[in-house]
Amino acid sequence: MATTQITAISISSKNMALFEGLRPSAVKFPFKIGNLTQRSFKGMVVKAATVVAPKYTAIKPLGDRVLVKIKEAEEKTEGGILLPTTAQTKPQGGEVVAIGEGKTFGKSKVDISVKSGEQVIYSKYAGTEVEFNGTKHLILKDDDIVGILNTDDVKDLKPLNDRVLIKVAEAEERTAGGLLLTEATKEKPSVGTVIAVGPGPLDEEGNRKPLSVTPGNNVLYSKYAGTDFKGKDGSDYIALRASDVIAVLS
Repeated sequence: MATTQITAISISSKNMALFEGLRPSAVKFPFKIGNLTQRSFKGMVVKAATVVAPKYTAIKPLGDRVLVKIKEAEEKTEGGILLPTTAQTKPQGGEVVAIGEGKTFGKSKVDISVKSGEQVIYSKYAGTEVEFNGTKHLILKDDDIVGILNTDDVKDLKPLNDRVLIKVAEAEERTAGGLLLTEATKEKPSVGTVIAVGPGPLDEEGNRKPLSVTPGNNVLYSKYAGTDFKGKDGSDYIALRASDVIAVLS
């Protein structure tokens, strides 16, 4: 992964917006910004895509890795409003371009869960970004792929491995005392109904272990787990690992 190191000495609080999208590293900043001291910054690096030179004509993923062509970010809202670059949602999906030979467990080999040409959803911070033939791609592990989505509606997501797709219950409109809640004060629900489940994780011998939840189960899940999606019908969905499901409700 290519990174660009920042070693500026004098930076004012006015241009702090330039640091959006930066993540911590081991580099320290010897300066002070407004009320923020050096201690506030362990260091920052800019995460950039690795550019593959034009002389290379193909990328072949190895092992259980998958090459995905990243879907372009939405430039407009559904209402037609043009979004600035900083407001565009980072894509978490794309088309499978190439796959590795699979993962080996002892004497057996397990094939990759997806095929070339399929549309997939993947974990937000997964993989290594590369720019190939002028287009952004992502090389990631098979386990980082949340599911296959060949339509434009998340309710049709086919979860992979140990992933579970849940339709989130609607937030409570009122408090226990009857007070009406505004959108800002509504607590994010951690309850929902299982819509679809993956085939289960692989054990040490390469066999699938079935999940403990099934479609139709009402479940309680970890509050900050998974990836949120909005369905075409306006409903909220979340895709997460089965281990993030805490309990089945009945």
